[in-house]
Amino acid sequence: MARTSVLSTRVLLTSAAIGVATGLLGGIAGWVTPVVLLAVPILYGIVLGSHVLPGIIAQEVIRLPWVALLSHVFAALVASAMAPQWALRFIGTALLFGGIQELVAALTRYRVWDAWRFFISAIVIGILVAVVVAFAADLASLPTWAQVIYLVVSLLGPVAWTALGLGIGVALRRAGVARR
Repeated sequence: MARTSVLSTRVLLTSAAIGVATGLLGGIAGWVTPVVLLAVPILYGIVLGSHVLPGIIAQEVIRLPWVALLSHVFAALVASAMAPQWALRFIGTALLFGGIQELVAALTRYRVWDAWRFFISAIVIGILVAVVVAFAADLASLPTWAQVIYLVVSLLGPVAWTALGLGIGVALRRAGVARR
């Protein structure tokens, strides 16, 4: 079977569609962020974790190198149009999260697409989210119980979003969106 190019029309359009759909969610997350940080900062990990979706869905559906990063960039552009005040953060998050997802896939030479592989990238991202949220939420100012909840939510937020993304990706594959 001939290998599909990352730049094929089918791959680009599928990545763009995934990016637009998840970018809309990213834009909403951008507008919700200040409210969450002010009202319940310990839940920010759930909001930030939503940004794993473009790469997870793209890799599950397309299963080619660079589709995670490509979908993340499309999502960042759409989210930036919705919440321009976060544009640089959207792009930075897209490059970081997409890069981590690509790196984990590259370590398996883009041949292993089992769920465990996706969850490894989610855990790595969750650790990064925990560090970022610690600064954004001023973790040291929170009581001990809130710090513990924060750590759990920050680590499990990307894992939960990854599970959702895998479910969406599997459904899209069943619907025939996956490459032939």
